[in-house]
Formats: sequence, structure tokens, C-alpha cells
Amino acid sequence: MFLEDTIKSSDRGGWIEVITGSMFSGKTEELIRRLNRARIARLRVEIFKPKMEVRYSEEEVVSHDENSIHSTPVDSASNILLLASDVDVVGVDEAQFFDKGLVEVCNVLANKGMRVIVTGLDMDFRGEPFGPIPGLVATAEYVTKVHAICVRCGSLANYSHRTSDEEKLVVLGETNNYEPLCRKCFMEATRKKTD
Repeated sequence: MFLEDTIKSSDRGGWIEVITGSMFSGKTEELIRRLNRARIARLRVEIFKPKMEVRYSEEEVVSHDENSIHSTPVDSASNILLLASDVDVVGVDEAQFFDKGLVEVCNVLANKGMRVIVTGLDMDFRGEPFGPIPGLVATAEYVTKVHAICVRCGSLANYSHRTSDEEKLVVLGETNNYEPLCRKCFMEATRKKTD
């Protein structure tokens, strides 16, 4: 692939880390923590997010706890290859919003010796696998699944239940549009919507 040649080769081995789970589970918080630790270790770090993700900031990755780190918004996964040269660690937030080409991009970066840390929802609001996340989980060396707390019963939540009636796959929102639910409460909530 011609884009592979845009990134300098390295003798060190690279790898992919995926941080996934439902909304409000701390994915972005964990990404920021890992990237800050890489910076403390004097590694060169670059962070990317989808250009459409502007809930808190256009140019920063921001957690629900309002911790933030500067990022580069990009239109597509292939742009990451063009911009991620001469770094040691690449972070990608909200990976579910990227095209499925993100899997190849992350593998190219890892093959070039970079540490790639990716966060994203593993399931959409219907409880179905979301975007490139399943492919990333399959090829990653390390996978961390984080959980929120179910707002209805207090159990571990792994579903992002949409509280509005919108049917589009992507609806950006926060607690006004989504709530974290456990499996049992998610099944009950979706059953009520179809009755």
C-alpha cells in the first residue's frame, strides 16, 4: 500500500490497544491517562478524533469528567496515516465513528513500530457491533472493556440505551439522549419501545 510508505519504519515493535465499552464507562478518561503517561516518558504522542465529534470541543478530546488533551480532528481514517509520522504513540478517540479502514490504518501504524491506543463504543444504541471496533478488537494485542453503572438498577452497564426516539445510527448526545444500562434493564427498555 502506498500510504504505508508515508510513515517512517522503526526497529521497535508496535502494538494496538483497544479500550471499549458503553457510554459513560470511562473510555476517554483511560485514553487520556495512558497518553499523559506516554508524554511523561518523553514519548512523542499524537491524538486523533473524528471531525464530526464536537460535543465538548472541536480540537480536544474531552472526557465526561472534563479532563482533556489536545487532538487533531480528521475526516477519515486514512488521514491519520498522513499525519502520524515521526511519533511513538498514536491515540484515536471515538473510533466507532470512523470508517472500517481504521483497522488497516491501525495495523499499518503498529507494523511501523508505533503504539496505537484506540477507544470506542463496542455496540450501537441497538446493542449491535459498532463500526470498526470488532475488527480492531480482533487484531489488537490488548483489549480493555470498561463498564458504566446501570442508572436503573446499579449493576455493571455495558449498553448505551438511547432515550430519544431517533432512529439514525449516529446521534451525538450525552445524558439527555443516552443512559448506560445493564443487559436486563436494556432488554426491558427495548421491549417497552417495541410494544
